[in-house]
Amino acid sequence: MRRTKLTLTRWSADWRNATQYYEQAEFKPWDAAKHMESAAALAMELSIWNEVADFYKRAAELYNECGRSQPASDALAKGARALEDAQPDQAIAMYTDAISLLEDDGKENMVFDLYRAITNVYIKLEKYTDAATFLLRWAVAANKCNALHSQCKAYLSAIVVYLYAHDYKQAEQCYNDCCQIDTFMSSDQGHCASQLLSAYREADVEEVKRVAKSSTISNLDHMIIRIARKLPTGELVAMEVNSLEHGEPLDEDDLT
Repeated sequence: MRRTKLTLTRWSADWRNATQYYEQAEFKPWDAAKHMESAAALAMELSIWNEVADFYKRAAELYNECGRSQPASDALAKGARALEDAQPDQAIAMYTDAISLLEDDGKENMVFDLYRAITNVYIKLEKYTDAATFLLRWAVAANKCNALHSQCKAYLSAIVVYLYAHDYKQAEQCYNDCCQIDTFMSSDQGHCASQLLSAYREADVEEVKRVAKSSTISNLDHMIIRIARKLPTGELVAMEVNSLEHGEPLDEDDLT
């Protein structure tokens, strides 16, 4: 109990300091932001999650007033990491804002860890379409800073996520879209995606498992490796039928 009381006292002091800096006519946003971060850290110790979010957001606003997108983004990311378990939706919103701050400032090379983090949260929440969407956004960011290997890994990761979600049609559409990018089509990741989709079309469970254990998959992020190792997640025959539902029926008497 004593520790809680002392922590509350420290928290109050940091909050007062931050408020004083903010209210002074000649306040320094940078100093106020630092105190906001301290208050957020103490609120985190006490599991006061709404305050954690509010203080880190305010810190980010103050850093942004200083024209410093990186520390602003870092503050939001700290808050998001702290809230992943307690308030995952809030964490996602803060990661998204952290990414936007950097991308709006032309710093796509600094967003990779943020995309990795938000994708992981979406996968834990079983929101696979959202996870794939952010992987594709990651690929775009990677392309802008000429990180072509990361771009191809993000494309393959999105396809794996769709397959894990038992959405072969979307996985195939994603692959077709990604193949418009020459770099992906000729890459190891592109070949791996092609092998996976072929195995699904042929309902070849063993081939799916073999490709899912390949070195190309093993070089993806841990969260993607983990779900890839569980492929296939459903009946491949059903997927094969679904992928042909808009095509011409097979005439078994016509073998020419």
